Amino acid sequence: MTSAGLLTLLLGAALNVIDFFIVNVALPTIDADLEASSATLEMVVAGYGIAFAVLLVLGGRLGDAFGRRRMFRIGLSAFTVTSLVCGLAPNATTLVLARIAQGAAAAIAMPQVLASIQALTSGDERARAVGYYGANSGISMVVGQVLGGALVAADVAGLGWRTIFLVNVPIGIVTLVLARRAVPESRSANPLGVDGRGTVLLAATLLALLVPLTEGRALGWPAWSVALLAAVPVLGLWLAVVERRVERAGRVPLLPPSVLRLPSMRRGLGVAAPFFVGFGGFMFICALLLQDGLRMGPLGAGFALAPLAVGFFAASMANARLVARFGRSVVVAGFALQLLGLLVVLATVSAGWPDLTALDIAPGTLICGVGQGMAMTTVIGLTLAQVPADRAGAGSGVFSTAQQTFLALGVATLGGLYAELADVIGPRDGFVVVVCLHVLLTVGIVLLSRRLPDPRVRSGSA
Repeated sequence: MTSAGLLTLLLGAALNVIDFFIVNVALPTIDADLEASSATLEMVVAGYGIAFAVLLVLGGRLGDAFGRRRMFRIGLSAFTVTSLVCGLAPNATTLVLARIAQGAAAAIAMPQVLASIQALTSGDERARAVGYYGANSGISMVVGQVLGGALVAADVAGLGWRTIFLVNVPIGIVTLVLARRAVPESRSANPLGVDGRGTVLLAATLLALLVPLTEGRALGWPAWSVALLAAVPVLGLWLAVVERRVERAGRVPLLPPSVLRLPSMRRGLGVAAPFFVGFGGFMFICALLLQDGLRMGPLGAGFALAPLAVGFFAASMANARLVARFGRSVVVAGFALQLLGLLVVLATVSAGWPDLTALDIAPGTLICGVGQGMAMTTVIGLTLAQVPADRAGAGSGVFSTAQQTFLALGVATLGGLYAELADVIGPRDGFVVVVCLHVLLTVGIVLLSRRLPDPRVRSGSA
């Protein structure tokens, strides 16, 4: 695959990831303009993530069967259209529905990126491409909030928050044109049918988990939210039984147990899942703290997190050389640096409140970004290292589903806890409590990362 083709795929992936985070710093402005309730505002963020997570594996399967470039372009076309609808939404209900549709469109496009990389590259070329994919994903998560703050503050043509969605339209059109010219078509040699029961059960399980966690607190935990949470283990077990039976019957399920049992997938997701929970929650509560607690405004809140993006980018660019020399130690050291960065942020907020500026927070977020760039770029490649090329769509779909599910879970749990605590003990103390939980989570990630295989063995194979 040419550099132009890889760049085009990464641009499309960046749009999908950025839009999960870009609304965080715009929520107060959206609230003021559309008079949305707190539950509605949470759905503006989580509705996208829930639809994204629910349909990602199906999107990967469709790419395997009908062509990954074709499904990338179909998904990106729908994403561009739904971005326009979001930007023109006359009320909060329309915005929420458009965000859900936008997440569904992203779920069709996003799995094709990693699946195309897995199918069209091998050896060192694949290792580099997966490294770029990991760097692109991490940077996009942070850039979303920085870009969102800048666009809202710029108030182009008086559009305010609407520009965070409308900017996707020209970028989406350009990416579509480039994809047609630069991205080779690929598909599985043995196209797989759609696992209808698995798709329905996966959707039911994720919805039963994420919807009540997102909406329950704001609505006072009604009976339906408790009932849905109680149904999660039953639905999850049912899904596991169905998928095992489908695979034993000689068909390929939506979530192949054989793929999930691969050592690389099992260990990689064991590290990635808690990371995404912590990262999703941390980015969300930072946006709320900086705007509601420190009154920085959308631009200040966005740029307060810019050092994280800078650190992630710099570490990602150096990652391949570091891993070639030091192997798995780079991942362990990266997560240890993230832990250090969180402690610095914690100390800064505790000691400097309420007279904090973006520069005060920069050292901690910079250290976090460097650590994340060192670690997660490699973890993504390790997770998918043993997935066969003809299962590339399934493998990338599983990983992307886990990523979006746990990001949304982090927003729902850590973000919801912060919102509850901020009302009771204040934003600073609420932030301290939640970040302390994130610190404990990161300690566990550091310990788990020591069990990962040496990435130099992977990069030298395939």
